[in-house]
Amino acid sequence: MNLKAAYRIGNVEEYYFSRKLKEIKQRVNNGEEIINLGIGNPDMDPALSVLEATSASLAEPGNHTYQSYNGSEALRQAMAKWYLRFFDVDLDSNNEILPLMGSKEGIMHISMAFLNPGDKVLIPDPGYPTYNAVASMMHAETVTYDLLQENNWKPDFEALEEIDLTQVKLMWVNYPNMPTGADATEELFEQLIAFGLKHHILIVNDNPYSFILNENPRSIMQIKNASKTAIELNSLSKSFNMAGWRIGMVVGSKKILQHILNVKSNMDSGMFLPIQAGAIAALSLGDKWFDELNSIYRKRRQLVYQILVRIGCKYNNDSVGMFVWSKTQKENAEELSEELLDRAGVFITPGSVFGNNGNEYLRISLCTPEPVLIRSLEKLKNAGYGC
Repeated sequence: MNLKAAYRIGNVEEYYFSRKLKEIKQRVNNGEEIINLGIGNPDMDPALSVLEATSASLAEPGNHTYQSYNGSEALRQAMAKWYLRFFDVDLDSNNEILPLMGSKEGIMHISMAFLNPGDKVLIPDPGYPTYNAVASMMHAETVTYDLLQENNWKPDFEALEEIDLTQVKLMWVNYPNMPTGADATEELFEQLIAFGLKHHILIVNDNPYSFILNENPRSIMQIKNASKTAIELNSLSKSFNMAGWRIGMVVGSKKILQHILNVKSNMDSGMFLPIQAGAIAALSLGDKWFDELNSIYRKRRQLVYQILVRIGCKYNNDSVGMFVWSKTQKENAEELSEELLDRAGVFITPGSVFGNNGNEYLRISLCTPEPVLIRSLEKLKNAGYGC
């Protein structure tokens, strides 16, 4: 049978980490000791209260049926309280919050709701590869905008104004930034809102890293008039060690969210209620949870700094989030990444995965226990790095 794939995926390749994980698994199966420092997959467990709430809900009669497409009222209220408590953003839980099965789902649904073939999308370089992949599937035209170290990984608004913006419908931003670790400022968010209002562009801030090694969590929705031109994705994956649970949200105006719900309600049959119960428990956790979580990440980050020094990379110790972004001494960091994998058995993500502006950089995840990071240092030393 000669079955051809749909034309919409003609320019879309298998996700880099999907391919790389297969390769690493095969090498491990062949007897190699490979340490993976590349994936942002939280390795610690959720809070005990989250597990208890989920377990209790599992035993409740009737909780295994289809659920509401826009989440339970209790979950939306918990999300609204969380935004009010930590961001001082007052959201209507009935109209301005839409729970998602992970924010990655949200990227697809937002794009399906607003992009027509030929529309243009502003995508950061470096940036999350899914933004580009989904735009391609929508047959939208991607227009990359530069994030550069000399500009603290912020958009250059003067350069943006020189682009033909007449067909640009959507702009992806991601602060705290992945992969660079650059944090947002109030001024940056104000500039983005002003830019969106001026050019009638929907600004989408992808915001899953606010609480990881960040003293001042921010939301773009804090800015005046944000709801007129912006929406924000958020997630429980990183903040609460619940990546596999697939719980996220998009917040914004009722009118915008309704378009997204129109898509979403045709794509799934609602989030499993016990998972919603766990999410509600997670969202009620306070500062102590984040203090303890970040204490662990802080210790890991110090070991990551040692790894980077050993392989001759420079890093910014003011970055936030669960990755460390570092400048190599090579123009092609992918070559260094492959060298480290082959020579030392340590995988570190090359920045080229995230765009051309990442070609000279590596990204290390903090989702690795201290003993494994120490073992990585040993393997690098044994392979002759830093000697």
